[in-house]
Amino acid sequence: MTATTALPAFVPIGTRPLGRIGRVLRKDRLAALGLALIVLVVILAIFGPWIAPFPAQGYGATNVADRMLAPSTAHWFGTDQLGRDILSRVIIGARPALTVSLLVVAIAALVGIPLGAVAGYRGGWLDQVLMRVTEIFQAFPPLLLAMVTVAILGPSLLNAGLALAICWWPWYARLVRAEARALRDRPFVEAARAIGVPAWRILPRHILRNCLTPVLVQATVDIGSVVLAAGSLAFIGLGAQPPAPDWGLMVAEGRGQIFTAWWISTFPGLAIFVTVLGFNLLGDSLRDFFDPRQVKR
Repeated sequence: MTATTALPAFVPIGTRPLGRIGRVLRKDRLAALGLALIVLVVILAIFGPWIAPFPAQGYGATNVADRMLAPSTAHWFGTDQLGRDILSRVIIGARPALTVSLLVVAIAALVGIPLGAVAGYRGGWLDQVLMRVTEIFQAFPPLLLAMVTVAILGPSLLNAGLALAICWWPWYARLVRAEARALRDRPFVEAARAIGVPAWRILPRHILRNCLTPVLVQATVDIGSVVLAAGSLAFIGLGAQPPAPDWGLMVAEGRGQIFTAWWISTFPGLAIFVTVLGFNLLGDSLRDFFDPRQVKR
C-alpha cells in the first residue's frame, strides 16, 4: 500500500454522512435534544439584541422603579436588584458566554494539537520535554490554576478567557500525542517515509488529519465545560465584571436573595445548565457517530 492510496483512519464513517446524521438523530432522542439546545443558544447569541424584550437593560441599564419583581407576564423571568429584566440579561449573556468558550477551546487546540502531534510523531527527547511541560500544567486543578492566573492579570472576561486557555491546552496535547504515537507506525505513514516524504508534510497530511475525530469530540464537550468554568470565575469575582450580562455573575448577584428573590439566580443558573447539557449530549453523540463500530448498527 502506498502513501497515495492509503485510506485515512476516519474513512469508515460512511459514504453518506448526512443521511447517517439524520438516522442518528431519529434514533437517539438525547442527540436531538443536545442539538436543539445548542441551536437555541446559538440563535440567542446571534440575535439576542433583537430577541430580548428590554435590550438596554440586558446590557446593564437600570430601572429602579421595577426592582425585585417576581416573574410575570411583563417580566417573564422577573427583575433584579436594579430593576433589570432577567430574561433580557440571560438572552444578551448568551453571546459572551459562547464567544469566550469558542475562543478558549480554539486557542487551546491551536496550541496543544501541534505540540502533541510533534511529540507523538518524533518521540525521543522532544517527546519527553513536551510531556513534562504538559504534566506541570496538569499537576494543578484547571480552575485553581485559572484563578491564580486571573488574580495576577486582573479580573476581567478577557483575562478569564486567557487563563482558561492556558489551563486547557495540555489536554489537547496529550490527546493528539496518544493518537500520533498510534499512527506513526501505521503502514501508510511508513510508506510515506519510505518514499522520502518529509516530516513536515506527513504531520498535517497523515497524522493531524487522522486526529480530527477525537479532537472534534473533545472540543465539543469542552465548550460546555468552559462555559461552566468561566461562570465559576465570574461567580467569585474573577471573571466578567458588573454590569456585564454574564450568567455566572448574575448567579452571584442573586445568591444573597435566593430565598426571597429566587429568580435572580435561578434563571441564569438554568442557562448555564442548559448550555453545558447541550454540548455534553452533542459530544457523546459525535463520539458514537464517528465510531466505526457504529456504522452497521
